Amino acid sequence: MARIEPIPIDRADGKARALLDELVQRGGEPGPMVRAMANAPTLLRGYLDLTRAMKRTHLDRRIVERINLAVHEWLSCDYCLVAHTRAARQLGVPESEIQLARQGTSSDPATAAIVAFAQQVLAAPAEIGDADVDRLRAHGYRDEQIAEVAGLVALQLLTGAFNLIADIHATPEALAEITAEADR
Repeated sequence: MARIEPIPIDRADGKARALLDELVQRGGEPGPMVRAMANAPTLLRGYLDLTRAMKRTHLDRRIVERINLAVHEWLSCDYCLVAHTRAARQLGVPESEIQLARQGTSSDPATAAIVAFAQQVLAAPAEIGDADVDRLRAHGYRDEQIAEVAGLVALQLLTGAFNLIADIHATPEALAEITAEADR
């Protein structure tokens, strides 16, 4: 049982109901994290707005998912690791790269640099210096993309921390699914 219970859509009211209905109208079935966030409609609105904004990032989606995996591995959010492993696979990210992303790196130097930078944004942002940003620029990243890493990390910190606080976890079957594919 979750510490913050997901609200059944048919029992939601007020702003929570409006937000959940908006998601359903877009063709989605709100999962347990979103329905638990509905306990705090202001939080849910912020999550939805930041999610929408970060979908417009100027980074390749395969890099974004690697960043997401690195953040959630660091946070130990199994629910998020399952979701982002599935998303990375749908985008064609090889299993070896999914595993490397979870370690905060990649076999591609440019991808490794931005994934490691994202982990630094999460773990020690005060320690980021000119050399860190210059290293990303040397790999061809523009300031816009570098800045967007902060938004991507913030979104993943929000979802991962919320799931951990709410005690929302992946099912054993979902965990077995991502582990089995990685072992192949």
